[in-house]
Amino acid sequence: MHVISLHSRDFGQHLDLLAAMFRLRRRVFRDRLDWAVSVSGDLELDVYDALNPTYLLAMSGQSEVIGCVRLLPSTGPTMLSDTFSSLLDGREAPRSSDILESSRFCVDTKLAAELGQNGLNRTTFVLFAAMIEALYAAEARSIVTVTDTRMERILRRAGWPLERIGPPQAVGETMALAGFLHASDQALAAMYLKAEVTGPVLLEPAMVRAAA
Repeated sequence: MHVISLHSRDFGQHLDLLAAMFRLRRRVFRDRLDWAVSVSGDLELDVYDALNPTYLLAMSGQSEVIGCVRLLPSTGPTMLSDTFSSLLDGREAPRSSDILESSRFCVDTKLAAELGQNGLNRTTFVLFAAMIEALYAAEARSIVTVTDTRMERILRRAGWPLERIGPPQAVGETMALAGFLHASDQALAAMYLKAEVTGPVLLEPAMVRAAA
């Protein structure tokens, strides 16, 4: 298992991977979780996908997209500032060149059935490790994200605790909250241990083609 980092310059050459990711998001967020998300056919997309994000795609050994997360700079429009501002608890949304926002984190638990430590899906930890690696690559220090209390517990148990911005609030059927995830060598080592890997998991598309 590895993770591919797709930037806007890569999109035209990897439309198949993008389509697979949007289908995965549809299956998870609309079909499984029944969120009120925008869909087009079997794809789930929103306005933030038009802002040239970076996508991290977890790939199986059979080259299937089994997990993903979206990264955006916090200096532009973000889900936290424009969609979930109530979770800021009256504070200003973070806007800094060294802070990224993550959103649309999901794993296909049917395709990615392999469990890691603590009985959690191993792909989850591989994606966590890739997120920290992406922070280092972008010379950023933190990710700001909107998540739920269940994921907060998973992150804390995994060794990458969330720093809350405000208390949890009910959003639909979910207790949601916003917070920071900070890059550190200690957190990255913990993710490698949970993911059962010994080193970097994040690859650029050109590196994947060269290894094929």
